[in-house]
Amino acid sequence: MKNISILFLTIACLIIASIVSLMVGSADITWVDIKETWLQNSETIESKIIVELRIPRVLAGVLVGVAMAIAGVIMQALTNNPLASPTVLGITDGAAFAIAIAYVLLPELPYLGLLGMSFLGAVFGAALVFGVGSMAKGKLTPVKLALAGAAVGALLHSLSSGMAIYFNVAQDVSFWFAGGLANLTWTGVLFALPFILIGTGIALYLARSLTVLVFGEETAIGLGQNLTRVRLLGGLASLLLIGSAVAIGGTIGFIGLVIPHITRMLMGYDHRWVIPMAGLFGALLLTTADIAARSINPPSEIPVGALTALIGVPYFLYLARRDGGGLR
Repeated sequence: MKNISILFLTIACLIIASIVSLMVGSADITWVDIKETWLQNSETIESKIIVELRIPRVLAGVLVGVAMAIAGVIMQALTNNPLASPTVLGITDGAAFAIAIAYVLLPELPYLGLLGMSFLGAVFGAALVFGVGSMAKGKLTPVKLALAGAAVGALLHSLSSGMAIYFNVAQDVSFWFAGGLANLTWTGVLFALPFILIGTGIALYLARSLTVLVFGEETAIGLGQNLTRVRLLGGLASLLLIGSAVAIGGTIGFIGLVIPHITRMLMGYDHRWVIPMAGLFGALLLTTADIAARSINPPSEIPVGALTALIGVPYFLYLARRDGGGLR
């Protein structure tokens, strides 16, 4: 009953936040405008703003929040690492690095091509982080992996910035670095939607296996889990989620770090609950952060990635100081 109550409360909060997000921005949109657009198919300027700009932005926030949070759950379960997340392990920086290369070498690349480059960059970033982490003496601990991710992420970010400035594409690339939901259209939402749905579906399919894996590899093997298969499918789901999220929202950080911990604290360790609830919590956090980004200094917008970092960085330091062990 507790989990069901939290589920319905979160859904209600997300609906309210989405409606508020439709109303907040440089153009004044009221509840009456939203109602007329929904019920009467109005053709006013306000209705066009709602349909063509605000609704895609809200949907993009929900999709990116869902994708980053669920990817964080998968990565933490697969590695039994409380510090694992797309941002901490440098995967989002790898995706942004690949997009910067695309702007320099393939300026006419269509949006679907950028999505593909984002996937490739995510794979490259993950491989580089684990490669660097494996070079350290002794066992690859969560803290060592996080340090490798921070170093690789900083390197890829610096290379991306250097290329953007040298080849005069800094304005195009800056969006991906800052992270945000401004200027998103239906095109980006519809391109990313199937990849996020597939990644989420794979995560839900692996829910039982991820629950067992949290209790250790030996326990999982003893209960008949095929760890190679679980890791391959989990890695595929993570890359689909991260690649598509970065392609439409840029490098919005720390959702994949903070939300899985909050979800497990509230819902327990059963990933049949953790995965869908993490997605809802991630969507609610990013939608709320986007509202704040537009409200703090109107009509200017603060990069939403900066607001999520204000939450994520202190929490990361707390986790790093608390222990370097597993999730439990």
